[in-house]
Order: sequence, then C-alpha cells, then structure tokens
Amino acid sequence: MSGRRAAPYPRLLAAATLAAAGAAIAGALLAREAPGWVWLHWVGKPLATVLILALAWRARPASSPRYRRWILAGIACSLAGDVFLMLPGDLFVPGLVAFLFAHACLIAAFLGDSRFAAPAWPLVACLAWGAANLALLWNAIDASLRVPVIVYVAVLATMGGQAWARMRMRRADAAAQLAARGALVFMLSDSVLAWDRFRGPVPLASLWVLAAYYLALWWIARSVQGVPVEREAA
Repeated sequence: MSGRRAAPYPRLLAAATLAAAGAAIAGALLAREAPGWVWLHWVGKPLATVLILALAWRARPASSPRYRRWILAGIACSLAGDVFLMLPGDLFVPGLVAFLFAHACLIAAFLGDSRFAAPAWPLVACLAWGAANLALLWNAIDASLRVPVIVYVAVLATMGGQAWARMRMRRADAAAQLAARGALVFMLSDSVLAWDRFRGPVPLASLWVLAAYYLALWWIARSVQGVPVEREAA
C-alpha cells in the first residue's frame, strides 16, 4: 500500500478515538442526571481504549518489538481496568489491580532503553507527589483499601518517574518526550480520580479524569512509532 493511501488512516483513527472518548465523557456526565444515558459511557469508554490500542499496534513497522509489546500489554491492562471500573457494583479493587499491571508493563517498556532512576530526582519527585496525595487522603481511605492503594501509588509514581528520567536522559528523543507527557498526565488523571472517590465529589470529575486519561494513553501509544530497533537494550 502506498504512503498516499495509508496516510488518511491515522487521521481517521484519531477522529474515531476523539468521538469515542467524547461519548464516554458525555455518557458519564449525563448519567448523573439521567441514568438512561449510561449506555453511552459503557460503549465509548472501552471503545476509545481499543482504538488507542490499535494506534500502538499499527506502529509496528518502525518500532522496537520489545517496547511495542510492553506498551500494548499496558494498554490492554488499562482496557481491563476500564471495564472493571465502569461495570455496576463496586469493582474498585479489581480495577486497581488491572491498572497496577498496566503501570508495571509501562515501566518494563521504559526500562528497555534506559537505566532505572537515572537520574533519580524525577522518581523522587513523583514519589513525593504520590506520598503527598496519600497523606492528604489518608483519613478518607477505608482501612481495608490502604495497603492496595499504597502499593498502587508506589507503582504509578515509579512509572511516571521512570518515564520522566528516560526523557531527561534522551532529551532529543521526541518519542521519549511523548511517553513522559503521557505518564505524567496519567498520574494527574489518577490523582483527580482518587480525590473524587475518597474526598469528592470533584466538580465535573468524569470530564477531567477521562480527558486526561485518554490524552495520556494517546501520547504513550504514539511514542511506539518513534522507538527504533537499534536503540533497544540487550
């Protein structure tokens, strides 16, 4: 297939992802006042993540196989987390576990061509952010959830810190910049989600959480295209 014919596909994928993400957000907001709209959220939320997964999958020709595999695994785990968190009933812990595995996969991807916590200060900064949020939310977190939340925050912060450190080590690498932006915005999305769940309600929480989440995944998926095979660590 020629480059001219293939070119429209990324634009169509971006438009479809934007439409699905918009449906997920609109469905979540509308369902607060009219529960009948919840179907829009149930359709749009996983669909947007599937489309982002397709973006990373399509990046195969120019990407490091190892990086691509771990990013795909991370987005797939995020998709599982999406489903757990949107289903009726309180499936917060299964959703938390799914996203914990997602962040572990992303850490593995970022470690393919960089050393852990080199430099160390981005990881320290992200861990400090996580610790500050935990301290402020601590009394509002159920005792049974405290250990799982601590573990999750530590893994999330490590993911963000490693992506940031990798970007600092490879300053001219546009793909590393995309991945770091995505990782840090992922942290922001989860922070708003935590405040809404434990201290909330946060006004228009679904808008802020989901918009940041899909932007984060989109940037991380786009970073696959820019990781050449020759840079993959042995």
